Amino acid sequence: MKTAENGHFVSVHYTGRLENGEIFDSSEGREPLQFQLGSGAIIKGFNDAVIGMSVGEEKEITIPPEEAYGYRDEELVRPVPKAMFGADLVPEVGMVIGVQMENGARVPATITEVTEDSVTLDMNPPLAGKTLKFNIKLMEISEQPPQPAGGCASCGSSCAPSDGGGCCC
Repeated sequence: MKTAENGHFVSVHYTGRLENGEIFDSSEGREPLQFQLGSGAIIKGFNDAVIGMSVGEEKEITIPPEEAYGYRDEELVRPVPKAMFGADLVPEVGMVIGVQMENGARVPATITEVTEDSVTLDMNPPLAGKTLKFNIKLMEISEQPPQPAGGCASCGSSCAPSDGGGCCC
């Protein structure tokens, strides 16, 4: 029986919960999550849990913060002058905005406090510092990336399995 290895493309259904049982994300009612094992596209603990699974296999895992989104970094919580927001955006607690970092990367930041003169931004991932629990079911393993719905991205054709499953444009 084939098992998932780094480099394989996989599809999984999952439900993610916090330690208190609260669901923070799920693929229920949606298409399965598709990713390449070992690509760094998902958190390490989730990637590592899928390695070695077979199609149809289910498992429940617990991922500590260091294998998920890391620990909270209080240096990523910063007040900025309210004037930086201009007249078009009225900052409110709980609002998530994109912030350009010094290295050019854009990261989401949650507004945690608004005063007359400043806005406090928290650039930690919302799940930083949390232990995560997942129920995972492996739906598919492939050595090739999934073909986009509607066929080949460059021409829209849909190719038969007998021709290797790739684009035929």
